[in-house]
Amino acid sequence: MRLRADILVLGLTAGVMGSLVGGLMLGIGLGMVTQGVHVGWILVLPAAPLAGLIGLWLAKRLVKRLQAEGVVDSQ
Repeated sequence: MRLRADILVLGLTAGVMGSLVGGLMLGIGLGMVTQGVHVGWILVLPAAPLAGLIGLWLAKRLVKRLQAEGVVDSQ
């Protein structure tokens, strides 16, 4: 049952953190672009991939922790 709770917390954490970081980058970048500052595209373009990378990083951290506790077998 602990594994299920960890996966649930991972999904919620990755979703919230990814949305906050990606949304903040997207909002600030698009605000800059609409004001005529084209450097804002540097924030807009990597917003979604960076949000996904945060989820991947959190998932890898969870797997390492579960492997150290012996809950999940290493492959």
